[in-house]
Order: sequence, then C-alpha cells, then structure tokens
Amino acid sequence: MKELSITLSRSMIGTLPRQRKTLQALGLKKMHQTVIKGDSPTVRGMLKTVAHLVTVTEQ
Repeated sequence: MKELSITLSRSMIGTLPRQRKTLQALGLKKMHQTVIKGDSPTVRGMLKTVAHLVTVTEQ
C-alpha cells in the first residue's frame, strides 16, 4: 500500500470547526508537522476537505 506524507503548511486559525476536527483526526496539531498515513479512500476524503491547508506527497 502506498503511503502519504501529509504536512500542515497553513495555520488552523480562522478555519471552520469541521476542518479543525479533520486535521486533528489526521494527527496534525502544529504548523509544519508531518504525519505518514496509508493511502485509502477515507484519508483521501479527509485530505479533500483540508486541501488548502496541507501539502501531500506520495512515498
């Protein structure tokens, strides 16, 4: 299975509560923090919600 490297590149200040909860579910708490998640439809849907806040690279 492919893995995705997800980095929080923009601040959570001023975002909607739904977007904040999505970032917390992904494990992102601080700016420039990076987490690695498996590539699945669930994770892809979460990334679609916060695409303007994160940077995603495939590994």
